[in-house]
Amino acid sequence: MPHVEMTQHLYRFFPQLKNTTLTVPAGSVKEALLAINEIAPGFTDYVLDERGALRRHVNISINDNIVIDKLKLSDLIPNDGTVYIFQSLSGG
Repeated sequence: MPHVEMTQHLYRFFPQLKNTTLTVPAGSVKEALLAINEIAPGFTDYVLDERGALRRHVNISINDNIVIDKLKLSDLIPNDGTVYIFQSLSGG
């Protein structure tokens, strides 16, 4: 099963995910996020906008590749993959 890692900042909002080995079923990024939301209700509200697309300040990569489909989140996660969820840096 794919393994999920995320930035420490997200653990502050979802402490139930900290200190656990987080795995999700292989499938699409959308399916993975929904699986995480089952463990930590409200997680998808934080990373997805009102249309279900990835928020601008959030990035997801599968292994070493940034997710391409940020609208439908259809990129597939291989069974042995690692999903990284992190915030984008911005500023002026």
